[in-house]
Amino acid sequence: MFASMFVQKKLTSRIAQYSQVGAPLTGAQIAEKMLAENGIRDVKIVSIEGTLTDHYNPTNKTVNLSHDVYYGQNIAACAVAAHECGHVLQHAGGYFPLRIRSALVPVVNFSNKVVPWVLLAGVLLVQVVPQLLWLGIGLFAMTTLFSIVTLPVEINASSRAVKYLEMTGVATYQTKEMAADALKWAAYTYVIAALSSLATLLYYVSMARRN
Repeated sequence: MFASMFVQKKLTSRIAQYSQVGAPLTGAQIAEKMLAENGIRDVKIVSIEGTLTDHYNPTNKTVNLSHDVYYGQNIAACAVAAHECGHVLQHAGGYFPLRIRSALVPVVNFSNKVVPWVLLAGVLLVQVVPQLLWLGIGLFAMTTLFSIVTLPVEINASSRAVKYLEMTGVATYQTKEMAADALKWAAYTYVIAALSSLATLLYYVSMARRN
């Protein structure tokens, strides 16, 4: 919990700091440019509400950029927008970890709905129906696997983003480091989520084994 709070605070601080560093294009413009230069013309770029709510939706093929990223003409906005477009390129190229992650989505959505109740029932009835707790653990393991598979997907998208910004000259040598730093702290949020999920899974496994 404290690690998550620390990383989130660092990420917010870095984004705010690098939002003060100008760039030649806005987040929306860099997204349009990156997609066009890679021959992708069936993905829409839209502005959404919120802060750090940016994401790519492969279902309706939209790159959703928060207001500050969409209109921001700074290196932080360009880095975030390019990162989301990195996911588009992964999708278009059939990037294997992304394919695994996408395949897990229906299972994880189901697990998220039933796991709390199955685990609660499993803990309460562990002496009567021990298999119920193991069922809950199995379902929770799917969410842990999802968190772990997400890591290479996010890291690869950030790598694509930084390389593109440098290649096109949108980022200079100095601002490239800023873009990489901002995306690094964003990646750390996924690392913490994966570690937290793994720790919780091991806790339930140890509980089941003790009983």
